Amino acid sequence: MKLFMKATMIFLLVFTACKSEKKAEKTQETKKEKITFASFGEKISMDDAMTASEMKAKFASLKAGDTVQVKFKSTVNSVCQKKGCWMKVDLGDNQETMVRFKDYAFFMPFNSKGHETVVNGKAFVTTISVSELQHYAKDAGKSAEEIAKITEPKRTLAFEADGVLMEVKDAK
Repeated sequence: MKLFMKATMIFLLVFTACKSEKKAEKTQETKKEKITFASFGEKISMDDAMTASEMKAKFASLKAGDTVQVKFKSTVNSVCQKKGCWMKVDLGDNQETMVRFKDYAFFMPFNSKGHETVVNGKAFVTTISVSELQHYAKDAGKSAEEIAKITEPKRTLAFEADGVLMEVKDAK
């Protein structure tokens, strides 16, 4: 009889342990995120988009005054906190490009930082004046001390986007 009771207890323990594993799997499955993309500006697709590192190489081949029509994927490093009228996207190796929007026709959400994007438009190299750099720093919420440290113009990798796709994570 004791043997039967022990066998029954072992069976119940194994059965409930298996049951709780399945429950844990189910909970994990419901927490998966479905990734979609919100569209801003002109409608674009993700097809044939270059990587950020490929775009960095493309910028390296440009000289001041050159313009090239491209589409690439990257992560948003920062966005204008006044209007969403510009964003900086990562190119890798501590390089980024300033993205503005064609004809000031659309803006990005203030919480875009860290989101994956696909941008389509014109890439070019330019020099930004001290006053413009200070304006951007102010828009980005930098302190007065940080803004005062901006004393020289900067050669920048610039981009004028006519369309942007930005990831939006939705829980299933």
